[in-house]
Amino acid sequence: MKVFIDEEKCVACGQCVAAAPEVFDQRDEDGIVILLEANPPPEQVADVRDAAAVCPALVITIEE
Repeated sequence: MKVFIDEEKCVACGQCVAAAPEVFDQRDEDGIVILLEANPPPEQVADVRDAAAVCPALVITIEE
């Protein structure tokens, strides 16, 4: 799995961080998503899929 984010579309709601805190974080100054792990280990795959599903701006793309 490879994870991509589109920072320009991010609305800084933090749902991705809540779903997968090992993979996503937010910038302190504006809350925009930060990708911590582009290639998450297998035990985090389900959380990353959940994060992509709950993102209101659909900024998370997953490539299998």
